[in-house]
Amino acid sequence: MPTMTAAQRREEARIAYDAFLKSCPTNQLLDRLSDKWVSLVVAALSAGPMRYSDLGRKIAGVSPKMLTQTLRSLERDGLLTRTVTPSVPVRVDYELTPLGHGLALLLTAVKDWAETHFDEVRQARERYDSETPDE
Repeated sequence: MPTMTAAQRREEARIAYDAFLKSCPTNQLLDRLSDKWVSLVVAALSAGPMRYSDLGRKIAGVSPKMLTQTLRSLERDGLLTRTVTPSVPVRVDYELTPLGHGLALLLTAVKDWAETHFDEVRQARERYDSETPDE
């Protein structure tokens, strides 16, 4: 059996990922990335670093607990960095990593699409609801 280089082994493993399989780790990653708070946090940070309180104000409806959980999960996944500056009070800034910026391009496009096409979706929903009998 021929030996493989590390790069060949990585490429083979990458090809083996199949998000349609429940056991595939990419399935878990897609679950994380499809969370609305993840999308909104990443989109907000795509404009540049922000403090925790600024993110909380920018993203209407997010609870402090959910914002904290979302930021921690994104930091764990390597999508953002958290920088603590000693001061009174302590200053904490969040910023996308290069990996996070790549994701931001996609999620910002989805956000923009939703903002642009919501009226069409709303009209389709109203049409569907008026034509579909209650079950």
